[in-house]
Amino acid sequence: MQIGPYQLENNLMVAPMAGITDRPFRQLCRRLGAGLAVSEMLSSNPKVWRTAKSMGRMDHSGESGIRSVQIAGADPELMAQAAQFNVSNGAQIIDINMGCPAKKVNKKLAGSALLQYPELVEAIVKAVVNAVDVPVTLKIRTGWDVDNRNGVEIAAIAEHNGIQSLAVHGRTRACMYKGNAEYDTIRAVKRSVSIPVVANGDITSPHKAQQVLEYTGADAIMVGRAAQGRPWIFREIDHYLKTGTLLAPPELGEVRSILMEHLTNLHQFYGEPMGARIARKHVGWYLHAHDENGQFRRVFNALETPQQQVEALNEYFETYC
Repeated sequence: MQIGPYQLENNLMVAPMAGITDRPFRQLCRRLGAGLAVSEMLSSNPKVWRTAKSMGRMDHSGESGIRSVQIAGADPELMAQAAQFNVSNGAQIIDINMGCPAKKVNKKLAGSALLQYPELVEAIVKAVVNAVDVPVTLKIRTGWDVDNRNGVEIAAIAEHNGIQSLAVHGRTRACMYKGNAEYDTIRAVKRSVSIPVVANGDITSPHKAQQVLEYTGADAIMVGRAAQGRPWIFREIDHYLKTGTLLAPPELGEVRSILMEHLTNLHQFYGEPMGARIARKHVGWYLHAHDENGQFRRVFNALETPQQQVEALNEYFETYC
């Protein structure tokens, strides 16, 4: 799949997830088979660009692969400025967030709330596309609610105004993350435009990835929650799509190696004490299938330093193995 001048290694993408798709996670997913990893969303409000949180999200130093940065907001001029600012900081693709269903985002008329206002969607897309010389992509949901699935209308606006790739999550804003994703709207979107379309939502296995690609006709798939604690899902999907055979799941020793690599990178990226705090949720995801009663997770979540976390995990795996 190609986005502007950039040729992706495959058609598998990591969905942008706030608080999740930081540089350590993006790099790990890329190493384990993702063709593109989109950053967690950055606000278009210039007042927060110099905060420690935003500066961390904008840090692409040493990052391999194509750097796609997602921005969120509701003011066309501010969104254009945010795009320019992030390009100056190393972004090679700008992704516009019109898919986030979170209340704190929607109450500012950003994210998926914008789907209620096609004219504003068009104004934002025009402003961002005209502001930068890099490809601009867009992420949306199928609509605001089940009675207002206007994904096809938004897709037409996107294509007409220069969007070079469109990702569609198979739920409306009202659905949040409940129920099952539906792919009929994504299929209709793909049939209505000529730009690449990326299918997103409930893609949790190689079989499901193939089914969604075949049913929707999408050019690529985007995986979000299913990659939490399971970043090797991308190599599993890639292998299945290329060969029709399933890879064996990673042995516990490899899970340990990947987890410890991720843990070390989180500690280095965020420093103390933030690195240890952020590591807790990732460790919980990695060990969910092994620590079924959550006993180790409760112990781990009380640890305050990177050294304590490393020692506890080494002891856990030595005992478990």
